[in-house]
Amino acid sequence: MLEADFVIIGSGSAGSAMAYRLSEDGKHSVIVIEFGGTDIGPLIQMPSALSIPLNMSLYDWGFASEPEPHLGGRVLATPRGKVIGGSSSINGMVYVRGHARDFDHWAEEGAAGWGFADVLPYFKRMEDSNGGEDGWRGKSGPLHVQRGSRRNPLYGAFVEAGRQAGFELTDDYNGSKQEGFGPMEQTISGGRRWSAASAYLKPALGRKNVRLVKGFARRVIIENQRAIGVEIEAHKQIQVVKARREVIVAASSINSPKILMLSGIGPAEHLRENGIPVVVDRPGVGRNLQDHMELYIQQESTQPITLNSVLNPFSKALIGAQWLFFKTGLGSTNHFEAAAFVRSRAGVDYPDIQYHFIPAAVRYDGKAAAKSHGFQAHVGPMRSKSRGSVTLRSPDPKSKPVIRFNYMSHPDDWAEFRHCIRLTREIFGQSAFDLYRGKEISPGSQVQSDDDLDVFIRDHAESAYHPCGTCKMGRADDMMSVVDPECRVIGVDGLRVADSSIFPRVTNGNLNAPSIMTGEKASDHILGRTPLAPSNQEPWINPRWQVSDR
Repeated sequence: MLEADFVIIGSGSAGSAMAYRLSEDGKHSVIVIEFGGTDIGPLIQMPSALSIPLNMSLYDWGFASEPEPHLGGRVLATPRGKVIGGSSSINGMVYVRGHARDFDHWAEEGAAGWGFADVLPYFKRMEDSNGGEDGWRGKSGPLHVQRGSRRNPLYGAFVEAGRQAGFELTDDYNGSKQEGFGPMEQTISGGRRWSAASAYLKPALGRKNVRLVKGFARRVIIENQRAIGVEIEAHKQIQVVKARREVIVAASSINSPKILMLSGIGPAEHLRENGIPVVVDRPGVGRNLQDHMELYIQQESTQPITLNSVLNPFSKALIGAQWLFFKTGLGSTNHFEAAAFVRSRAGVDYPDIQYHFIPAAVRYDGKAAAKSHGFQAHVGPMRSKSRGSVTLRSPDPKSKPVIRFNYMSHPDDWAEFRHCIRLTREIFGQSAFDLYRGKEISPGSQVQSDDDLDVFIRDHAESAYHPCGTCKMGRADDMMSVVDPECRVIGVDGLRVADSSIFPRVTNGNLNAPSIMTGEKASDHILGRTPLAPSNQEPWINPRWQVSDR
């Protein structure tokens, strides 16, 4: 009999954290349902191979957006991890908590108890930070966080160019001061990807009270407005995994709303159109979809010091061998080792632009952008006002959902992206890059006018793969809320959602860290524990924010 106190759908960032915390005291049994297979093997474990699993049906659900009307009808990939560890096993291993103001905004939007003071203790609990700011970072948590070696001089040039342009420096954007240029943090340990599976799920599976069940979650079974289990398909049979206490959906911002709708929780009219009996009419299920977009601004390098020299098969084999035997060398980093968070203009009180910098001119699919040496900054706005949706394509659980991001549907998005391009050119134009700067590869120096920049944006803006928001957390009387501030699905007992889908608004930066934090904090709510005591630490806000962007 498949039965446990707690049944978690999904072994990703939040699901793994909850499996670990809910089973920690040994009093409760936990079953984790995961459709994907093992994360063992160099394609996932070797950090520099990060672009490979993103494009593999073995590890990725293979989702894509509908044709995006504001991007010339382009269809954008929406990778989500279908593997132990979920998306934390196929992501870029970049570790960003988010800005303090992001979480204060959540609380203001109705997610009471999720302000920065409330979530900071959970970030500290989950971290084992190597090199972070004293007093702001955790030192004994399951999640190992490190900085890259930054041996390539281009990393230092990027940070110095930011300083020369008048921006702040920060030694720890995950500490008191996010704003500025500085080192980027990675979820890498001992030369290997340190996913939520490595940090949380595998240690939890060493306990007698935790089981991993391989199966495809079809729907949550609800009787008399109470979740009692999960219907799964495993070994070509439909089975039921029973939950004595609660079912927790942690299946991603794409699959979590899909599972709720297949279970009868969602916009009533949409459910009826699909022949699904309505359990709870929650119009917010699948709404509020958000993401970050980014552009690659690429520059030729006049010196042969970039990663473009090692993109040939022979060099790759050497790097692979060094990693395989010693877990060192260029294979042991994601190459995202310098970063920046800056404000776009005076009057913006905290950063709304993020930079990832790498000493290569390549795309996410691993292909070189040019035959020459080059370097690039990934840049994009953090708080787009565009909103999309996830809806059912059909009542068949195997059907992929309909994903509409509505990217660039708000006019501000265009102005923000044009500013990002011009600002990056200003940074690459500083004297710190004089030794290395060749011609601009992308967009190319001929692309200058607003209209030309808009064409480039429409043709080349990419998802940063940070979808969230589709099961929004908020007040029970807000019809667009799906879960309350304890992650309970409004209108159903014994059912919670805890993953990036509950974010009221996307946070600054990459979403793995806040997703894990969500699993950590949700665990205390599920167990009925008093949340960790709020922090009284005050984050740094630029004293010049009203008068200058720097």
